[in-house]
Amino acid sequence: MDAGSKVAIVTGAGTGIGRAVAIGLLEADYAVVLAGRRQALLERAVLEAGAHGGHALVVPTDVGDPDAVRALFAATRERFGRLDVLFNNAGITTRGAPLEELTVEQWKSVVDVNLTGAFLCTQQAFLLMKSQQPQGGRIINNGSISAHVPRPHSAPYTATKHAITGLTRSTSLDGRRFNIACGQIDIGNAATEMTAAFASGVLQASGQMAAEPRLDVAHVVRAVLYMASLPLDANVQFMTVMATAMPFIGRG
Repeated sequence: MDAGSKVAIVTGAGTGIGRAVAIGLLEADYAVVLAGRRQALLERAVLEAGAHGGHALVVPTDVGDPDAVRALFAATRERFGRLDVLFNNAGITTRGAPLEELTVEQWKSVVDVNLTGAFLCTQQAFLLMKSQQPQGGRIINNGSISAHVPRPHSAPYTATKHAITGLTRSTSLDGRRFNIACGQIDIGNAATEMTAAFASGVLQASGQMAAEPRLDVAHVVRAVLYMASLPLDANVQFMTVMATAMPFIGRG
């Protein structure tokens, strides 16, 4: 790693937005730690980065497991010595389950990854960023449009994404005295595997099915890179990046 290179951790880096952002950071000369549950997908992302993958570290991680998260940050410190950017991106959802039919296990599985996972990673990032020299760093949370408005049958996902907004604000406040900045990017209909079905039709608040436009994920990557590139005395607190014609304004 070059002496001037910044170090980033991306969770959920094996697929979708996480993979795209991890590759984008590598191409921007960051050293990147790719975290996710499936090692093969993480390694495939590094291969997709080509020559830029030389500064990547793959660490299979279940972000809902405190021991696994501690191991992730220990590996980052051991390999690179510091952390400049954490992208809290890992997230899962339930599929088409009415609220009254959700099981406790389904609810907890989403909360464990989307909310507890982001908290655990933020906590470990604080410990590392406070102790390193120069002190400080940046945390970027993936909030989602669902941090503002729900889709039908999305109670666990929507609840966690609303909670991420609270975590972002608390992190910004508590990190201020340690030069730790925190912002949130709310992404609407990025064209990834998760939104593939949107092109043919997705359930609307009216009960009807309708196709929705999607956003090239490259625009999301550029937005995250911009947030990450700012000096620590500047911050994007909240940013919304979305397909212009998606049903967000007026949803419901």
